[in-house]
Amino acid sequence: MFAIIRTGGKQYRVTPNAVLKVEKLVAEPGTTITFTDVLAVGTEGNLTLGAPVVAGASVVASVIAQDRLDKVIIFKKRRRQNSRRRNGHRQHVTVLRVSEINAA
Repeated sequence: MFAIIRTGGKQYRVTPNAVLKVEKLVAEPGTTITFTDVLAVGTEGNLTLGAPVVAGASVVASVIAQDRLDKVIIFKKRRRQNSRRRNGHRQHVTVLRVSEINAA
């Protein structure tokens, strides 16, 4: 069984016991979060698509940690101008473990 959820402006394909990193959510480690923005639910050979969401479907996940991704280096150089700019960024993420998928 799998589901496609939408959070943080992105879509994720999740299965039970899957660990995923999503955009930062306001939640403490150990709490549970319920996603009701389920776009599709699939079971053995059967796929239910929402228009735009599947009515009555939800995904329950528990928060493992609040973390940060690896640093992304932004480097800008204008040739022959002696102009260089170096900058870095680390995105905040929430690490989740999917506990159950409730179909309609």
